[in-house]
Amino acid sequence: QVQLVESGGGLVQAGGSLRLSCAASGGTFGRSNMAWFRQDPDKEREFVGFIRWSSGHIHYANSVEGRFTISRDNAKNTVYLQMDNLKPEDTAVYYCAADKGSPFATTDAVDYYYWGQGTQVTVSA
Repeated sequence: QVQLVESGGGLVQAGGSLRLSCAASGGTFGRSNMAWFRQDPDKEREFVGFIRWSSGHIHYANSVEGRFTISRDNAKNTVYLQMDNLKPEDTAVYYCAADKGSPFATTDAVDYYYWGQGTQVTVSA
């Protein structure tokens, strides 16, 4: 059973930066594809990016490409989301998620089995 705990959210002005962390415990973190999603209360959960456990390949949503960076530290069982040049439209609750070790990471939330509780990111204009 993998447990995920996000941290690092907060309030920042447009153009600023935040770094989110997702600490995992239990299970086999090193063999799980990890992803970040976000959700605004009035919208569906949106894919942000994933990192594959096997190759380290990273894929981002077009809306964050070039501004957000995902990384993982298997020794610390932690995945990070560095967010730069934040925009008001990035405001959302951010969730990290892990699958059960699929050979292929996806952008679909239904393919991720474990979820954190979420951390609020608010970007003011």
